[in-house]
Amino acid sequence: MKYALLSLLLAAGAASAADDNLLTLGGGVAAVARYSGSDELQAAPIIAIDYQMANGFYASTMRGLGYGRQFGKLSVNAAIGYRGERTDKEETTFGARRGSDKLKGMGVVKGSATGLLGAGYSIVDGLVLSGQVEMPLSHRENGRSGGIALTGTLIEDKTDQVTISLGANFSDRKYAQTYYGVSATQAARTAFKQFTPKAGMHEATFNMSWRHKLDERWSVTAMAGFSTLVRDAAKSPITPRDHSPTAAVYASYSY
Repeated sequence: MKYALLSLLLAAGAASAADDNLLTLGGGVAAVARYSGSDELQAAPIIAIDYQMANGFYASTMRGLGYGRQFGKLSVNAAIGYRGERTDKEETTFGARRGSDKLKGMGVVKGSATGLLGAGYSIVDGLVLSGQVEMPLSHRENGRSGGIALTGTLIEDKTDQVTISLGANFSDRKYAQTYYGVSATQAARTAFKQFTPKAGMHEATFNMSWRHKLDERWSVTAMAGFSTLVRDAAKSPITPRDHSPTAAVYASYSY
């Protein structure tokens, strides 16, 4: 689901282009909404294992399994990832809570393997326009999503990097129905009214991140931001809050 955006922002600090293979190990905690549009926040653990090869291939708990290359000002990326499931009851898995009792009767949205295609273009030094498309490879009925973002680097020196990002996320009809809609069957099982959202933009985001290098191998990354649901996603009966804060902090070791 939407937490892919958090993973992408964190992954930016976990691994970067290198002349040699680079392994990054890290861990921390994030505060996120239970589901997109929820009015409940939860703490979620961050486990970072990121292996970046000099030839562009990578394997990562946050970025998936993929390949990325830089061609002058243009960067391209393709990966296989995972979109987590959404449950209609609160559960605890591996020490982390997920799902929400407020969705009782809505059923489980199954997790799915996804194909990710992305590209970025450096407009000027420190300003990058990027886009990504996420396509389910399993449970295709969950639909496709995508997003565009404009990311600017405010500070970048030997020890610190501070960036801000403005983004917009889009979905097809199936994705909108899966995550923001209420079918006739679901309406009959719950107190929610039937709702059929349309495809299009469903979310705007703002994020700010700071990565501080403690030495050549250790670094700490912090991120804070918020997202705002728009159009039909904001009107959905299952999204009591159309804006949600996001925060995360984790430490990493690279060698």
